[in-house]
Amino acid sequence: MDILLVASAFNSLSQRVYAELSDQGHRVDVVLATHGTDPVRAAVRERPPELIIAPMLRTALPEDVWREHTCLIVHPGPPGDRGPSSLDWAIAEQAPFWGVTVLQAEAAMDAGDIWAAEPFAVPSVGKSDLYRNEASDAAVSAVLLAVDRYADASYKPRPQTDDSDDSPHIVWRDFFRQERRRIDWEGDSTETVLCKLRGADSQPGVLDELLGREVFLHGGHPEDRLRGRPGELLATRAGAVCRATRDGAVWIPELRPRRNSGDPAPFRRPAASVLASYQPSLRLPACPLPLELSPDRRTWTDIRYRQRGDVGFLTFSFPGGAMSTDQCRRLLAAYESALARRTSVLVLGGDRDFFSNGIHLSVIEADADPAEESWANLNAMDDLVEAVLHTTDRLVVTALAGNAAAGGAMLALAADEVWCRTGAVLNPHYRRMGLYGSEFWTYTLPRRVGADTAQRLTTEALPVSAARAERIGLVDRLVPTGAQDFAAEVERMADEAAAAPDLMRRIAAKAAARRSDEEARPLAKYRQVEMARMHAVFFDPEAPYHALRSAFVRKVPGGSVRPLDTPAAGDLR
Repeated sequence: MDILLVASAFNSLSQRVYAELSDQGHRVDVVLATHGTDPVRAAVRERPPELIIAPMLRTALPEDVWREHTCLIVHPGPPGDRGPSSLDWAIAEQAPFWGVTVLQAEAAMDAGDIWAAEPFAVPSVGKSDLYRNEASDAAVSAVLLAVDRYADASYKPRPQTDDSDDSPHIVWRDFFRQERRRIDWEGDSTETVLCKLRGADSQPGVLDELLGREVFLHGGHPEDRLRGRPGELLATRAGAVCRATRDGAVWIPELRPRRNSGDPAPFRRPAASVLASYQPSLRLPACPLPLELSPDRRTWTDIRYRQRGDVGFLTFSFPGGAMSTDQCRRLLAAYESALARRTSVLVLGGDRDFFSNGIHLSVIEADADPAEESWANLNAMDDLVEAVLHTTDRLVVTALAGNAAAGGAMLALAADEVWCRTGAVLNPHYRRMGLYGSEFWTYTLPRRVGADTAQRLTTEALPVSAARAERIGLVDRLVPTGAQDFAAEVERMADEAAAAPDLMRRIAAKAAARRSDEEARPLAKYRQVEMARMHAVFFDPEAPYHALRSAFVRKVPGGSVRPLDTPAAGDLR
């Protein structure tokens, strides 16, 4: 079937819908509705689709389009729910269950006939995490069901308003404004503060004031020991800041200055660095934690280690999946510490959500010298990947609970085995940021998928579903669980791997293979060639990378998801 996806951004859900529909043999095009309705009309005229699907759309489809074509809207709310802030209300009202509804476009918002609906449980996580995982799983299931039903011309979608007993209860929920999100530091409990922060963790943030400046707070995690006056800044840890509530404290990883504040970098970045730019003399006490933390602690850290028998688990979770120079260096130090422990299997990855998206473009964009910071960040990332590649005394597994892209995808490929949740999407390419790429991709990617497929992946620069990633060899094992069950299933699989009778033989074989590969072409040579290409881009002020990075970080709308006209990224020399 010819399907056109219309989206306000080619975000995680749009990418997953694109990838999974493509896997089923549909011919899928994408148009971004970021510059009015003309691009949508043009796409429909250029190649008239059999079906139009809007996985994530902030504006209405043109009336002439939805009247002439069947258009399905993915609404992140259960049947009968209407309004632009459904997930915000689900978190604010602490709903135990929510849903996704695929409905037909019509004049009234979210009022069309229902083609499919899927419920999902709502864990205590941030809105963006919920959206990328539980909501995304439900959305894809509902979309695939709706497409099958549309292909079966006998199916009749269910009206939302009729006289039947199973007609959904209609509830209109208004736009969730900042007035509802505002934190009363003197009056709100810690749980209330966390609920407000989680409901706005990625967008739009919670508007507040720190050091006399208006900023948006992004992300929130509990703290079980630090205390102070309500609203007081107490400490820093790994770039986050701790702030007291009336009955406890919370960690806030990121801040975003208001766009009209005059700040030259009005985008999300580590909270401590934003405050330091406002008041360089600010000296909050550092509050580090050991890598191994007692399970009864209720506090935040972005890197942890735990061990169970012969298996070590090095978990990490960075906001948005981006890894700054500091985060890469700290993760490398943690990895080296993990290697000092007696284990036969070492698992890397978070318990849920993003694995990694590579270098931290926001930190780079905010730096006084973005070229130098790009270079430092990439070298730190390469150091980490190289350490994984050089590990020959145990089985190293990367466990992808969620999406991985660019250098983050290549970090995953450095391991002996890649285990991937079925809901994850991989983007093993760099081209859309105008980069050649590094992280030893010219060694690891063709080693796994072959030179021809590696060339195609890096030049087409399109998302890859977990199922296709397994078929072509990007990942070794799929983990068919929901987000909440992923960590427990990975633990079971790791225990099984550690108990395998041929484990020592496999470890010896991989060490021999690494020696053979090193003799054929040293890893240092791969790094030298890749880094020379990247250095040329970073330190060329006219290179597209700088404008693309700035547009991405500052959320300047784009109009296409087709590959950029940049030099081929698939050159494996």
